[in-house]
Amino acid sequence: MYGIQLAFREYDFAAGLTGGEFVGFKYFQQFIESHLFTDLIRNTIVISLTTILVGFPAPIILALLINQIRFKRTKKLLQTTVYLPHFISIVVIVGMINVLLSPNSGVVGHFMSALGLGHINLLASTQTFVPVYVLSDVWQHVGWNSIIYLAALASVDPQLYDSAKMDGASRWQIIRNVELPAIVPTIIILLILNMGTIISTGFEKIYLMQNPLNLPVSEVIETYVYKVGIMSSQFSYAAAIGLFNTVINFSLLVLMNYIANRTSKISLW
Repeated sequence: MYGIQLAFREYDFAAGLTGGEFVGFKYFQQFIESHLFTDLIRNTIVISLTTILVGFPAPIILALLINQIRFKRTKKLLQTTVYLPHFISIVVIVGMINVLLSPNSGVVGHFMSALGLGHINLLASTQTFVPVYVLSDVWQHVGWNSIIYLAALASVDPQLYDSAKMDGASRWQIIRNVELPAIVPTIIILLILNMGTIISTGFEKIYLMQNPLNLPVSEVIETYVYKVGIMSSQFSYAAAIGLFNTVINFSLLVLMNYIANRTSKISLW
C-alpha cells in the first residue's frame, strides 16, 4: 500500500518512492487517452467473462457428478485424477498446449488435417486464442475448484437423502431439490469473489501464450503493465495502470456483494 503513491509521482531512481515530483492523475489520464486503452479493456473483459461463464459452472457440475458415485475407491480415483492438473506448472501447461496444437506435429493438428481442415495454428489465430486459453484453464482448475463444493455437499444431512428416496425422488430430483440448495450459499460467495477479478486475467499463462499473430486479442492489462513497467522502465505509469485496475475490481466486488445481499441475504460482509 505504501508504494501506491508511485502512481501519483514522477519516479526518480535517485529520490526513491517518495522523492519524485507529485504529478497527480497525469499517468491515469495518459492511460485512458492511450490508443491501446480500448483494446486492453476489451481483451481483458472478454477473456475474464468467457473464463467465468465457462469455468464457473464447470466445478459445480463436476462436484455434483462426483457426489453421485457410490463406490469410494472409484470416487477417490476420479477425484485424484481431476485434481492433478492444478499442480502442473503454468510453463509446463503452455508447453503441452504448444505441442498438442502444433499444426505440423501436434495430435490436434493431425486430427484437424485428417478431417480435411488443413494445417491450422490455433495459437496464432485471433479467433481461436480465447477458446484455447479458456478451455485449457478450465481443464487445469476444474477439479481443484470443485473441492469446496464437494465439502459443502458433504455437510448435507443424510436424512434429507433418505426422505427424498422414500418419496420416490429420482437422482435428478435429489440434485435439484436437495444438493443444489445446499451449495447455493457457496456458489454466491464464490461468484462475488470471481466478479471482483473481472478486470484481471492473470499474467503468466497469457504472457507465455502470446505471439505476434495473436497479440491483437491476447494483450491484456497485466501483460501491458509488465511491458511498460519492467521492460520499458515506466514505473509510475505501470503503477497507475495497476491501481486503476485494482480500483475497478474492488468497485465491482462491492457492487456484486451489495446485489447479492439485497437479493439473497448472502454476502461477504
